[in-house]
Amino acid sequence: MAPLHFTILIFFSFIFATSTSSLAPPRHPFDPMTETELKLVRTIINKSYPIGPNHKFTFQYVGLNEPDKSLVLSWHSSANHTVKPPPRQAFVIARDNGKSREIVVDFYSRAIVSDKIHVGNGYPMLTNDEQEAATELVLKFKQFRDAVTKRGLNVSEIVFTTSTVGWYGESEAETERVMRLMPFYLDGTVNMYLRPIEGMTILVNLDVMKVTEFKDRLTVTMPKANGTEYRFSKLKPPFGPTLQNAVVLQPDGPGFKFDGHIVRWANWEFHLSFDVRAGIVISLASIFDMDVNKSKQVLYKGHLSEMFIPYMDPSDDWYFITYLDCGDFGCGQCAVSLEPYTDCPAGAVFMDGLFAGQDGTPAKIPNVMCIFEKYAGDIMWRHTEAEIPNLEITEVRPDVSLVVRIVTTVGNYDYIIDYEFKPSGSIKMGVGLTGVLEVKPVEYIHTSEVGEEDIHGTIVADNTVGVNHDHFVTFRLDLDIDGTDNSFVRNELVTKRTAKSVNTPRKSYWTTRPKTAKTEAEARVKLGLKAEELVVVNPNRKTKHGNEAGYRILSGAATGPLLA
Repeated sequence: MAPLHFTILIFFSFIFATSTSSLAPPRHPFDPMTETELKLVRTIINKSYPIGPNHKFTFQYVGLNEPDKSLVLSWHSSANHTVKPPPRQAFVIARDNGKSREIVVDFYSRAIVSDKIHVGNGYPMLTNDEQEAATELVLKFKQFRDAVTKRGLNVSEIVFTTSTVGWYGESEAETERVMRLMPFYLDGTVNMYLRPIEGMTILVNLDVMKVTEFKDRLTVTMPKANGTEYRFSKLKPPFGPTLQNAVVLQPDGPGFKFDGHIVRWANWEFHLSFDVRAGIVISLASIFDMDVNKSKQVLYKGHLSEMFIPYMDPSDDWYFITYLDCGDFGCGQCAVSLEPYTDCPAGAVFMDGLFAGQDGTPAKIPNVMCIFEKYAGDIMWRHTEAEIPNLEITEVRPDVSLVVRIVTTVGNYDYIIDYEFKPSGSIKMGVGLTGVLEVKPVEYIHTSEVGEEDIHGTIVADNTVGVNHDHFVTFRLDLDIDGTDNSFVRNELVTKRTAKSVNTPRKSYWTTRPKTAKTEAEARVKLGLKAEELVVVNPNRKTKHGNEAGYRILSGAATGPLLA
């Protein structure tokens, strides 16, 4: 498996699932839509677009319409929020008889205030319902059943995963809204991804729900089912090293507090919400500055933007596998219920998530997010001073942080997405990658059999290759450091030669050469290629020593894409 590659600019969100009998507006402009609001959206739109045998209308996305930023900030900065909040609206992307429609519903007037057909490339997010319908369609498709019989397999043991087909230069007329279905065989295992049935091309047009292409090219050796069990209850010892349970006790309860969807902890305050596409969203994060005895804004809004996973096998069964997990499948829609004490530690508080299904009906994901205080024995700061005669000083500050977590399972991969707030003022985003491999069957069981052939991956088991691929994780990050007038600065680290006029044995040193980006093109960064610091500053806000207020953006190890 290829190393993980990340393009990172940080951030996050959550949601309480609440149901109200009236439509009293929530207290905060970024509060997620309630069950009542989702039902109202469905009712209003269905009046304009009645669903019938001759009119197919589906809800592909329903979320909070992004309110005007200036209105949000005006409301947020007013004393006791006395300024009128921005209009509360829903943004809907729907498929209407084969076209993508973008609709804005206003909750105050209970009416559609904007309605237009999307013009341009791309299709909306898939729904769970249409993926399930496509699977049922193929299972009944005669040519597919004949191909299964030819292989000597049992249709009842076959399950599918779905994939969009990508775009490779076709004209708009050639790019129908189709989905490719990939079959897997159980027959003795639940680890379906390790038993792919290759050699079939199955395309389903989602707008007409019809198999539009089926090819059965060849039969490939299928990996065996033995040794693929991963359920703890089904495994036999030994299970691995014995570990003692480690529990952090909080006798006084958690140190964070909720006020609606606002979270307060230590010196942090922020708003949490949930979105069916992005998952966790964080808004209006601020930190208390003890030097001036007031809170200062850090982040207006941030959330997961996209996860791009291109596989590196150009064969017919694999070339199209270039997943866009959030845009195609929904990183919130694919989020799963978290397990207490295993997904999240003791003392965690859990939150539900609401979203609209394909027919607009509200659906709930219980315990979709958790929030907890984390202490793993790390040190935030320390110093031992032993140079002062007759005095030794040791001071240590433990690294305690607040974590908001969501797990989104997109097919074979489970992404553990953490947003970690630290008392030092930093925010750390972490993406943990687990689950099972997506593999292809081969005739080989040992590397000595391969010869010079490029198998596009690594033999990981008998007749099984883990295909090379990347994971690019990108985030939207709208920083407002102590106000909205921010600049992006690239502090290049450069070598300088010591001037001959300076009497020193040193020949060189490094210094910084700041460059403020004037355009988006100047702000594009290929991480890791230059010795530079990336900072966002507010040039109008200075510290008492004259430095610009700002935050550094720190990425982990990064490698640029190798695709042409």
